[in-house]
Amino acid sequence: MSVDAETNPSDMPHLPRMIPLGDAFAPKVLADMHDAGVSPSVLSDLALKAAYTVPQFTTEWAARRLCLPLALVSELLEQQRADHLLEVIGTSGPFGYRYAILARGRERAGRLLEVSGYVGPAPVSLESYTAMIEWQVARAPAVGPRHVADALADLVLPEESRLRAGLAISSGRSLFLHGPPGNGKTSLGRALHNALQAHLWIPHCIGIESTIIRIFDAQVHHAVDVSPDQSRAIDQRWVRVRRPLIVAGGELTLESFDLAYSPSLRYYEAPLHVKANGGTFLIDDFGRQRIEPHLLLNRWIIPMEHQFDYLTLHTGQKIQVPFLLSLIIATNLDPADVTDAAFLRRMGYRLRLGPPSPERYAEIFRRHAGRLGAEVPPGLLDRLLALYHRDRRELRSCEPRDLIDRVRDICRYRELPLQLNEETLDLAWTGYFGENPTPASELPGPP
Repeated sequence: MSVDAETNPSDMPHLPRMIPLGDAFAPKVLADMHDAGVSPSVLSDLALKAAYTVPQFTTEWAARRLCLPLALVSELLEQQRADHLLEVIGTSGPFGYRYAILARGRERAGRLLEVSGYVGPAPVSLESYTAMIEWQVARAPAVGPRHVADALADLVLPEESRLRAGLAISSGRSLFLHGPPGNGKTSLGRALHNALQAHLWIPHCIGIESTIIRIFDAQVHHAVDVSPDQSRAIDQRWVRVRRPLIVAGGELTLESFDLAYSPSLRYYEAPLHVKANGGTFLIDDFGRQRIEPHLLLNRWIIPMEHQFDYLTLHTGQKIQVPFLLSLIIATNLDPADVTDAAFLRRMGYRLRLGPPSPERYAEIFRRHAGRLGAEVPPGLLDRLLALYHRDRRELRSCEPRDLIDRVRDICRYRELPLQLNEETLDLAWTGYFGENPTPASELPGPP
């Protein structure tokens, strides 16, 4: 298959034209208005609203503000000058001008802002966004055992758990994690995301006629720099990002999965699962949200089955968006209390993370101590395990880290380097569990 046929397939007419960028591809800079995929009037209105925000501006400023090529912006501004919306007040560089908005333009921009307050990078079409996400996910590098091993290197897990988690992220299927609290469900969900390879192109926003939906969110999307030489050949309406990881917990409501319309700004913010497209969406503490679990489950049935979702504009218009992400759901509640058979059937894989064995607990303890530069004296772990045995306390994977961190608190308070010994560990145990440990001479042997 030729590069052109691979990057611009005939069965995806809305996919932006792609060009090589190192060992990847990028959306090609727009050649003319037709390539934009949105109405020229949308771009013209956006340029006028941008002009409304400043006393005067240059062609170069408008091109940067709208993330459009200089030649295309020059065409837009020249037409607005001809329509007596703008006036030229000077030159700017060899190819640009300095403009100011006229009273007629100010009046029109005011009306436009009443409809949509969005001013910023030009939108792409919903069809282009959908095609781009589908094309990138289909071409994403395969996730293999080596990628999973690297991603989970810091976790101490049974081999069976590693395998099942790896199968979920490799296949793109969903993963349902359950088990008692403190045994690494959230850590596994976060770490597993790192097995995903390559970067992703997402738009600043999408446009549906005069309606704007903001996609790129600097709080959850981490932009990847592109060199200035390369950026000149790229459609700047798209941002290259790391594949997103979005984590949501008890704050989730049904409204979290709908478009968020701002009456003051008069544009929409995409919901979390749309921002997670091409990456991972981790729903943590499932069942502890402010709504009944079955309501959330019902909301996910169609997206999980068909890989698309329907969103509703405040006008009542429904739009279809892709649902192409790795969905990970974690709960420490009994699955029977928060799920049903129909939902579990649609989950790709299920994995229970139970209490660690004494050997795995000891390995977690040694690893965390090693990361902090502390030595574990001989016999200290046997004594610690004996404390658990004495109290009939179930081991938890988070507790080695928590206890060592409290030892570090103690040593810092005493202005000493980190020292793991019976005395500091006893203090840490009491501070963590609220119980005074039995003297060493009275402890039973470890299990």
